[in-house]
Amino acid sequence: MTIFFCTFAKQSYINSAHYLRFLRNKTKITMVEAAELIDNDFLRQFEIKIDDHLAKIEYSLQERKIFLTKLIIPEGIKDQDFSKEFLEAVFEQIQERNLSIVPTSPEIAKFVRSNRKYKRMLPVGLRI
Repeated sequence: MTIFFCTFAKQSYINSAHYLRFLRNKTKITMVEAAELIDNDFLRQFEIKIDDHLAKIEYSLQERKIFLTKLIIPEGIKDQDFSKEFLEAVFEQIQERNLSIVPTSPEIAKFVRSNRKYKRMLPVGLRI
């Protein structure tokens, strides 16, 4: 009976520790949420500054389309999900302006291909 109790107590501890870790990850503030996304009209790029590093997406704006030409993420940013979160933040801002996106960068085109909700932001007739 004692062995069962110890095993049960250990299992409960593991489950509660896992649950607390789950809650911590769910409420974790991401780097993109903590920083400010800036649309630099002069340099035609979206910027976000994390510590001393500047991540940016260069673009060209023509009529009601925005051509996303280059994604630059410095090596100093070690978070693997950063580029995904950065692109999502930029796409939300573009969507608020009711612009169509034309991704010319391979990384951005790959992101659009893998996220169905951003495919509808492509101009009519454009397939990726």
